[in-house]
Amino acid sequence: MGLFSFQQELAIDLGTANTRIIHKDKVVVNEPSIVAIDTMTGKMIAIGEKARQMHGKIHENIETFRPLRNGVIADFDAAVQMIRGMIKMIKWNLLFTPSLKIVVCIPSGCTEVERRAVRDLTELAGGRNVYMIYEPMAAAIGIGIDVESPDGSMVVDIGGGITEITVIALGGIVCNQTIRVAGDGFTSDIQAYMRHQHNIRIGESTAEEIKFGVGSALPELENPPPDFNVRGPNIMTAMAIEISISYQEIAHCLDKSISKIETAILSVLEQTPSELYADIFQRGIYLAGGSALLRGLDKRLTDKINMPFQVAEDPLLAVVRGTGISLKNISKFSFLMR
Repeated sequence: MGLFSFQQELAIDLGTANTRIIHKDKVVVNEPSIVAIDTMTGKMIAIGEKARQMHGKIHENIETFRPLRNGVIADFDAAVQMIRGMIKMIKWNLLFTPSLKIVVCIPSGCTEVERRAVRDLTELAGGRNVYMIYEPMAAAIGIGIDVESPDGSMVVDIGGGITEITVIALGGIVCNQTIRVAGDGFTSDIQAYMRHQHNIRIGESTAEEIKFGVGSALPELENPPPDFNVRGPNIMTAMAIEISISYQEIAHCLDKSISKIETAILSVLEQTPSELYADIFQRGIYLAGGSALLRGLDKRLTDKINMPFQVAEDPLLAVVRGTGISLKNISKFSFLMR
């Protein structure tokens, strides 16, 4: 291979909430999927964590937003700029910009148009050879499941914008369902709860902090977190107030959304062939994605569905880790590529 045909390989998890990139078996980019745009010039002024810090604190000349919504591209041009910027974050240690071989994950329920948009986006961001893999399949590989096995496995990937429930066997998706209930929905639930129950207005970032601080799927935990202090304006008077929030309150406000995930899981299990159902019952169901870390979620689902649920090791990175493994062994997993 000649010097100027030198190619670098990247695995990209293009998520609604966060974008992660693996290069040479290492996560080299792990940034929020947010961009900040100068409304006067249309130029991007920040991406990732820097843009997240601006979120909710901007003036009329700056706009911050997420280019992806519900797992798919909502603003194509902004998404291209975001991915280009994140790829530039990688330290290549080269005198020239290399050509890129990229595997990027996509939701299993995306349409042909949405799939084409992801391919075009990746090529415009610098990808010369672009491959795509379904997120649930990447998550299964990242968890360590043998996706080519005839034994059935079930993965529930709860991301930022969507939850994907998938049964996998013999290298394919047997049955699955995608719902638009996930981490962003939990954040919105918390904002609405604070507004209706405590008459306090909070932003998205504060709601995220509450979710991480005292988020829970159960009203009773063995190791409960301490109460979380929230500050903000009273909706009625605009006076500053401070209140203390317990994990029991958050468990109550998230109950309806988690119930929708439970219903979707039961729906997929109803569609599952009996032989694979038996495999899943024996193996258990794997939880991946950032929202799988919600306190007590695995126990609640186990009690509700009467099947063992287990949170994958490092669930935040399961999808990108699996994407990286498929990139490294692309000939072995070529049948999974789109």
